[in-house]
Amino acid sequence: MALSITRSTPSSGQDHDPEKQNPAVDVNNESHSFSDDASSQHKQEGVKEVEAITSVFTKKILILMFILLYLVAFIDSLGQSVGDSLAPYVTSSFGQHGLLTTASLIARIIGGVISLTIAKVIDIWGRCEGFIFMVIVTVIGQILKAVSQDVETYAAGYTLYWVGHIGMGYVITIMLSDMTTLKNRLIMFGLVNTPGIATVFAGSKIADLFYHQAHFRWAFGAFAILLVAFAIPVCILLLWSQRKALSQGLIVKQRSSRTPWQSFKHYFVEFDVVGMLLISFGFVLLLLPFSLVRYAPNSWRTGYIIAMFIVGGVLLTAFVIWEKYGAPVQFFPFKYLKDRTILSACALYGIMFLSIFCWDAYYGSYLQVVHGLSITTSNYVLNGLSLASFFIGPFVGLVISRTGAVKWTAVAGIPFVVLGTVLLVEFRKPDTHVGLLVLFQILNGIGDGIWTPVGKLAVMASVPHQQVAVGIALYGLFGSIGSAIGNAIAGAIWNNILPTKLEEFLPADVKNRSSEIFGSIVIQQSFPFGTPERDAIVAAYGDVQTKLVIAGSAFLPLAIALIFLWKNINVKALEAAHGTQSKGTIF
Repeated sequence: MALSITRSTPSSGQDHDPEKQNPAVDVNNESHSFSDDASSQHKQEGVKEVEAITSVFTKKILILMFILLYLVAFIDSLGQSVGDSLAPYVTSSFGQHGLLTTASLIARIIGGVISLTIAKVIDIWGRCEGFIFMVIVTVIGQILKAVSQDVETYAAGYTLYWVGHIGMGYVITIMLSDMTTLKNRLIMFGLVNTPGIATVFAGSKIADLFYHQAHFRWAFGAFAILLVAFAIPVCILLLWSQRKALSQGLIVKQRSSRTPWQSFKHYFVEFDVVGMLLISFGFVLLLLPFSLVRYAPNSWRTGYIIAMFIVGGVLLTAFVIWEKYGAPVQFFPFKYLKDRTILSACALYGIMFLSIFCWDAYYGSYLQVVHGLSITTSNYVLNGLSLASFFIGPFVGLVISRTGAVKWTAVAGIPFVVLGTVLLVEFRKPDTHVGLLVLFQILNGIGDGIWTPVGKLAVMASVPHQQVAVGIALYGLFGSIGSAIGNAIAGAIWNNILPTKLEEFLPADVKNRSSEIFGSIVIQQSFPFGTPERDAIVAAYGDVQTKLVIAGSAFLPLAIALIFLWKNINVKALEAAHGTQSKGTIF
């Protein structure tokens, strides 16, 4: 597949009203087009800069950049796999295994919300600056996890790590978007995710080795160092290309006349810090009680639990009012949600993650406690979903590259998700063979590997290059909120039902240890199989897992309906009629 220098070719000044496009773009005569960059009123400095940088790329430099980004994605994916494998043991070391979803919930909300801010940062300041900043945040998060002595410090570290991890992956996605055409974009997205095929196996084994032969803290520290080592070449190449573009006059740096205080006020408004804080704290406070209620002295009647619900609702209401009437620069791009393709694609991504995280949040613990699998083997099963998703990604990209069909490629994923999820209701039971569980993970992974990139492409094809970063950030925000809600539902069911079932099923002589048993996966595994205690724990786990799967399956009809709301976009015809989004040397 050849790399070529392709430049945006706007058509001859005609009106690009989306209701007046060439029907050839859409096989069903359904209007759709992204606006040409030439017609954009304003192009921010970061977008101008990246177009200048890709203009000085040669084919060799472009290939080298792809390789370097691939290596960063590999080490980041491996670090995440190791961290996720160790997470149940980290929370158990503090005697609070049930809080496994709490840190994840907070991190996913903030990680999703912060993507919109990162979109503005890289559009205003540049891709290189955004990438460096996200690497720094990821490393700080890993260090905090490594030195944590309580669950609060671990949660803070995990949140910083997740924000950096999501942000770094997001910036890589934007850079790949800058260097590819719409029809070939999913090929590169798929390839940059293929490290997951290896890290699914290697991450679990490495986590097992760290846990048994060193310490989980060393794992986090090691990957902080490795990430820096792999990120430095990317930064050097970006800075070199930036300097070359400057020397050729393609980038003109203008000194700001603002004072530090004026700059602070400018960016405070530009990034809508008020809106960002309102939506972040609103969602956190609204969803956090579901995980914390088990630890509250009076359950749902506890004062601070009620207060969190009320304050969370008030903050989200205040966010909507602020964005509509008070924000000089809106944080949340409501205007894009008027496009039914963008709205339904984002909503599909959110619902898909909501469904998955309902039954996936405690799945690793279930496999180890109920089926007796090791850390390594349980994560092989658990990551079967990711493995299938990563494997199929490049092939989905090839289908799009050949056909250009977006909507109907997404429709092809429906049977995989339906079978993979609904069958779990019957088979997520202690007596089910592990092989069947692997099969269902693979089916879900194929569906996820189709829906996730195709939905992202539907959003990108609906906006001009200037707005690609914001469009992808909006898509990621819906996914983060969906996974956070799924985590909240899983945490609520787990923390409220499992202790009750343990109390019910445990033999009379150990009922007084039910809270201790609930709080640690290590203690749960200390009872041999065949003993009344282990049988009681297995029965309790099985009961809760069935409820988690039913909760996740309930959202699937909505996800399927959302796909049929998309416009029937054909990206090959779209680019043939209106040119490519990006300028410079692109694939």
